[in-house]
Amino acid sequence: MKAAILCFSLTGYQTGQRLMSGLQDHGWQVTLDAKSKYLPESITVSHQAWTEIQFREADAVIFVGACGIAVRSIAPFVKSKKTDPAVLVIDECGEFVISLLSGHLGGANELALKASAILGAQPVVTTATDLHGRFAVDNFARKNGCSIFHMKAAKEVSAALLAGKQVGFYSEFPYDGPLPEGLVLCDKNEAEKPEIGIAVTIYQDVLPFTSTVQIVPRIVSVGIGCKKDKDSKEVLETVSESLKEKGIFRESIAVLASVDLKKKEPALQSLSEKWQVPFETYTGEELNAVPGEFTPSSFVRKVTGVDNVCERSAVLASGHGRLIQKKTCGCGVTTAMAVRDWRIRFE
Repeated sequence: MKAAILCFSLTGYQTGQRLMSGLQDHGWQVTLDAKSKYLPESITVSHQAWTEIQFREADAVIFVGACGIAVRSIAPFVKSKKTDPAVLVIDECGEFVISLLSGHLGGANELALKASAILGAQPVVTTATDLHGRFAVDNFARKNGCSIFHMKAAKEVSAALLAGKQVGFYSEFPYDGPLPEGLVLCDKNEAEKPEIGIAVTIYQDVLPFTSTVQIVPRIVSVGIGCKKDKDSKEVLETVSESLKEKGIFRESIAVLASVDLKKKEPALQSLSEKWQVPFETYTGEELNAVPGEFTPSSFVRKVTGVDNVCERSAVLASGHGRLIQKKTCGCGVTTAMAVRDWRIRFE
């Protein structure tokens, strides 16, 4: 995790140094900058220009100074709860740590508590669910490494819980720990259930409640085989079509996989880079050792030494999980999908 700190005075810089040291002890990568003509090595760009860079590159942006400076600095760059980094404001004496932006999805509330512990400061957290000790669906998604869809429904979940209403909970996966107060376990096809609810799923059409917030874990592996020097656009379109046919969220993809003969295949490397997911390859021996029933191909065996690349690599990349789409072919590209074993954690 990367944090960027900006200070505006000597006292603030000393507070920033204390915070930087403490965060580094917790495994953070931290940069500390100053914006003051009275401090050596002050940045030459404006504080807004500095902020624009950090909004792209950092997981957390921390201002040691007045709230007004922080608000004016971030205002042009605030876009979405899903993408904005955590933003904290700390007074220059290090007495108060304010969670200003992205309290849940960005982790600002949690970071404010950590920074407060480092500085011996008072955390200031204003999100209603935290103040009342209620379940926060966006925080739940972040802690479980999931994407969240239908943010309007997420707001309705929080409003319902704060009003003391029941919220439905449906999941395709097992979970550890008791359901938080206010959530009631529901079956997808259950007739009598709350209008507002949460669905933990990898499928786009799973909307069991009138207002459903979807929580999507990144647990799907896509096995791919293709002809040598296959056009990148055709590979992208073929894999995208496979996801569309199954109705699977692209955000659920954790890894792309193939045989090691395809390790430097430009189209597969391009897809990995475009979708920001790793591309893993395996030897023929590793793939042949994967247990299960797979769709064989004598041609593929002749070329690669493996009777099936896409299905076997999908299963292996998923940690020997469950095959959810067998081999499909199109435009000289084969795809298959598997899902790894995964459990939800309630804290």
